[in-house]
Amino acid sequence: MSTITNVVFDFGNVLIRWDPKRLYGQFFSDPAKRDWFLEEIVADAWNREMDRGQPFAEGIAERVAAFPEWETEIRAWSDRWHEMVPGAIEGTVAIRATLRARGVPLYAITNFSAEKYAEVIVRFPFLADFVDTVVSAHEKLLKPDPAIYRLLIERNHLDPATCLFIDDVPANVEGARAVGMAAVHFVSPERLALDLAAHGLPVD
Repeated sequence: MSTITNVVFDFGNVLIRWDPKRLYGQFFSDPAKRDWFLEEIVADAWNREMDRGQPFAEGIAERVAAFPEWETEIRAWSDRWHEMVPGAIEGTVAIRATLRARGVPLYAITNFSAEKYAEVIVRFPFLADFVDTVVSAHEKLLKPDPAIYRLLIERNHLDPATCLFIDDVPANVEGARAVGMAAVHFVSPERLALDLAAHGLPVD
């Protein structure tokens, strides 16, 4: 008998698409140059600091100061941010709706900047419809730090063994498991449906 009674979602590339290449392909016709820019100029470590709570305007200003020759492209990271989020992953949104309709308590833990989180829940109202959402920028914590998972658990008085966490990043999946949650690596809505069924939560 499964003990899973709560489901915890990630946002990016689980419920909504996140693809910087979609925006920066408009700046760079050469995919290699585009990838270089994404890896070296607007690097993941830089973006994660805004997810950790650094104000977006401050992060952009710092990057422009370091690489003034790329100012237009760097400012697009903020000004055209929504072009990197082309839409919802409808299959997962449907699964989430089914779980909610069946009375399964739904939570979320997301690495997200405060400013863009405020914007994205307006664009995708279902992202605001959780029992509780732990937003990294609000808490100054990032997945896979065990503290961010423990925060959700303690704030909501949950038994981690009753929680199933879903994330597209393997390290974040391992972070959840480290605090006693069950966790699955998201690769597609179809696979997620199978994983949920295996944990006693069929959505068909």
